[in-house]
Amino acid sequence: MKELSLNILDIAENSVRANATLIKIAIAEDSETLRVTVADDGCGMTPEILENVTNPFCTTRTTRKVGLGIPLLKLQAEQTGGSVTIVSRHEGTFPDTHGTETAALFYKNHIDMTPLGDIIATVVTLIQCNPHLDFLFTHMTVNGEVRLDTRELREILGDVPLNTVDVIMWIKENLTEQYAELKQ
Repeated sequence: MKELSLNILDIAENSVRANATLIKIAIAEDSETLRVTVADDGCGMTPEILENVTNPFCTTRTTRKVGLGIPLLKLQAEQTGGSVTIVSRHEGTFPDTHGTETAALFYKNHIDMTPLGDIIATVVTLIQCNPHLDFLFTHMTVNGEVRLDTRELREILGDVPLNTVDVIMWIKENLTEQYAELKQ
């Protein structure tokens, strides 16, 4: 994938398929590193799947025989000197605390650093396509934080669906304004 935002989209879609109700996307960066974390409260992975999740020929999908999302993320992180860690608790063993957390560390000054890409479009797409789910997005930088929590939006909007045109446009504009403020 040419942008990390596409990796984030892919991992978050795995969370959707795992029946998550809350997906947390956190990006933390300083002058040297960028850390991307996607955590969910989905069904989690069995130890067998977790052990093989970085193998491109290990996938739970029935539509294709390969799963490249996690293996590519791992490759992209390792090419910069970083790493990927995945912690998962399967609902069969942990009925009250199941879920998965995928964290990738990148060294930004490495020649093989993949650009973050259009993270606003990624967040907007996730919300627009999954209005029944909650998302907590945070991006911490040395200049401040960008934050969006759909649970807070639901409190304000009441019964208005998150994927209505006006709400989606507001989300996009809000994130764009927050990023613009970081550049000032």
